[in-house]
Amino acid sequence: MSATVEVVEAQPRPDSSRGKNEARRLRVSGRVPAVVYGAKKNTVAVSVDPKVISRILASASGHNTIFDLQVGSEKTKAMIVDWQFEPIRGSILHIDLKRIAMDEKMRVMVPIHLVGEAPGVKQQGGIMDQIIREVEVECLPGDIPSHIDADVSALEFGVVLRVKDLPHGGKIKFITPEDQGVAHVTAVKEEVAATPDAAAEAAAAGPAEPEVIKKGKQETEEGAEAEKAPAGKEKK
Repeated sequence: MSATVEVVEAQPRPDSSRGKNEARRLRVSGRVPAVVYGAKKNTVAVSVDPKVISRILASASGHNTIFDLQVGSEKTKAMIVDWQFEPIRGSILHIDLKRIAMDEKMRVMVPIHLVGEAPGVKQQGGIMDQIIREVEVECLPGDIPSHIDADVSALEFGVVLRVKDLPHGGKIKFITPEDQGVAHVTAVKEEVAATPDAAAEAAAAGPAEPEVIKKGKQETEEGAEAEKAPAGKEKK
């Protein structure tokens, strides 16, 4: 289950600090812009320490981690619901935080981990194909699992592990359709190797020149001959 971690301290941002330039200055100072919403309260613009956010995202429960969010004198339970990364350096650009009521059920995406050894892979020479890597569940915040183990030890060719086969107690409810496939074993595709004679013929022939290139070359040569002909005389 997701665990409460250290307190995340968020500093309120005035309305005048909103904008690309101000956000850039904020990141240079070592913080990133964020917003806090939920629990039927107003949305608040804040800034947070990106190192703390990165540590939460890298934890076992990841973005489903519930933590204490301190904004001024107000402390509340919260989760990370959205985040943006800089594509080249991978630094965090913006965070969306949601206030959480611990006595109200919510829907979250939970990772699926495949466990066990499938006979279709070990004995039949197939490969494991994981169809989905997350499943949507509904439960109380304190019951959110960090992941769900999917046992593939009974998977042979023709057998599909589905959402309804995943382990779960009475505390969580699957929102993803129960017939949705999770994993199955597929055959290994073999590449047909070219015979030595076919390879030799292909090498001797060389790369085929596209027809459009040949046509353009011919038109260019004809155009050059036309320019050499005296004006007013008909080409023979």
